[in-house]
Amino acid sequence: MLAKRVKKLRKQKGWSQQKLAEKAGLAFNTITKIEQGLAEHPNLKTLIKLADVLGVGLDELVGRK
Repeated sequence: MLAKRVKKLRKQKGWSQQKLAEKAGLAFNTITKIEQGLAEHPNLKTLIKLADVLGVGLDELVGRK
């Protein structure tokens, strides 16, 4: 779920994975692992950075209603 949401939100912004990584202050590898579903439990700090830069709340980022 998280992988699909991050990828969808990133593409809506027209950003590459590299651009998202730079804007969020995260490693490129972190973004690719999240989008591939390989990062099973990203830490809260990472999720907050992604939510902030993508302009969504944590609930929306992780697919909670």
